[in-house]
Amino acid sequence: MAIGRGQLFRSFREGLLKNAQPTEGRGPTGKENSRLCEKMTGFSPGTQSVEPAPLPQKKKRKKKAAKASVPCQPVVPLPRGPPKSTGHAAKPAECTANHIERMPPEILLKILSYLDALSLFSIGFINKRFYEMAHNNGMWHKMYSAEFGHSKKWRPKRLDEVLDKLSAVVVQERPEGYWRRLYFRTMAGFNETKWRKELRDINPFTGLPSQTERVLRSQRVTWEITVSDKWGLEGTFEQSRAYFSDSSVTVCWSSGRWPSFHQLSTLQLDGVKRQALSSPNINKPGWRSLMAKFDRDTISKSGQVIGRDQLVTLILFSPSIIIGVWRGRWSIAFVMASFHYHRLVERSLLGTSMCPYSMPENKPPFDDADPYFGLHGYTLRIILHNTLTQIMAGHFSQLYCSKSQVHGGFIQLNVINRGSLSQHTPLSGRISLPWKCEALEGTVENCCMMSLTLMDEYQNPFWCVSTPVSMTLNNKEPFSDDYEGQHFLIKYQDKEGKVRMDLVWLEEQRQYFLTNLVVFIATAKVNKHFGRTY
Repeated sequence: MAIGRGQLFRSFREGLLKNAQPTEGRGPTGKENSRLCEKMTGFSPGTQSVEPAPLPQKKKRKKKAAKASVPCQPVVPLPRGPPKSTGHAAKPAECTANHIERMPPEILLKILSYLDALSLFSIGFINKRFYEMAHNNGMWHKMYSAEFGHSKKWRPKRLDEVLDKLSAVVVQERPEGYWRRLYFRTMAGFNETKWRKELRDINPFTGLPSQTERVLRSQRVTWEITVSDKWGLEGTFEQSRAYFSDSSVTVCWSSGRWPSFHQLSTLQLDGVKRQALSSPNINKPGWRSLMAKFDRDTISKSGQVIGRDQLVTLILFSPSIIIGVWRGRWSIAFVMASFHYHRLVERSLLGTSMCPYSMPENKPPFDDADPYFGLHGYTLRIILHNTLTQIMAGHFSQLYCSKSQVHGGFIQLNVINRGSLSQHTPLSGRISLPWKCEALEGTVENCCMMSLTLMDEYQNPFWCVSTPVSMTLNNKEPFSDDYEGQHFLIKYQDKEGKVRMDLVWLEEQRQYFLTNLVVFIATAKVNKHFGRTY
């Protein structure tokens, strides 16, 4: 006989309840068991059962209650004699459990297919059989297609049937739980197609996606820091402020109780996607993407002081992270980091809590005809800024390097020449880095943020850096007849390249001038990217 959708749900629910919560005092009657078996299987057991009398324990309780009752009220006499038994009183619970276990998997899958995603996810924790069924690819693929699938275009009927059969085969070929993970990944906001389309709009001036800030805000991306001390105590700190520029974002963490700098054991940086909530007071955890993790040796050995004021000392221990500690106490006041826009959305969303996002290589087409392939056509975009203002921005194109300038493991690109006065660039303000914590604020002089984007001849990002830098007095530089003033130097280096900037301070104009700018690219990076052997 045909079983309706509502009837299936009722019988399935009653069977689970009978299994999970056995009745106290008496078992189900024969009529109840007969109706239940008929609902579960579609066949009647064909036996007539007689409702059993109450158990002897309840008879004793009622007799005691009758003795204690008021005499003026009539007492109904209890029936005497042994309770009638039909031999079916102990079977209904066992029969119900057996029918659930022995129910064909097709019937169970049909019932489970009517559940919503949350119920289907929860029912997988009942036992091993329900766990396997709750991971069925066909069921989750149908749910995923109904929720996120595109509208079907018109197709001939026979072609549609063939494609449906082929798609069913492809669905079952996926590993177990694939569509379940994909469904929840998409539900969590990882619909990459949507925000990847927004990132296709490239700014020709910077070579970076022009909608990076908009995507980060629309996806509710924030950044968190988790630190642990040498005793194993952990603390997670949410960002306090974020400052966006045209090629990077500067993030500050200043609230909360931080451990001492010398007691730090690990420091972990995660990108977190927050869920939209109706109440702002509810803090619901989101997807975490590991971006960087540093152990105690890295923090202690690579840390270097880059500046200080009357209250704090700035320690740089990573290419993009600085820690401000209170002078004299070495307790952490704030943490500041600068992130370049290149692949920032992917790094903040597509990693896991244990593994960071792995950036793919974007190799240009190989050119055998050009003997200087990989040595010319570079474009540089460099910005000096802080959390409040932009100090200097420069855009330089058609940079090249001759083969004679390839030495010492680097390819040299001369951006601003010291002898060409027309190339010297003024800075719009003093080089400083403001900071702010819960109750205090200040400014560290001769420090700022540097965002650098070097593009190859195909205008693709080749080397991207966003890092705090410090300016030092350069007494080794010979006296210049063009400028009378103090000479300063800004240097940066990592495994992929290095930067040198020479500046001079003109006291009369109260202004800095950039008189020399040279970018060095590691030869190994150029050879790997362009397939050369320089």
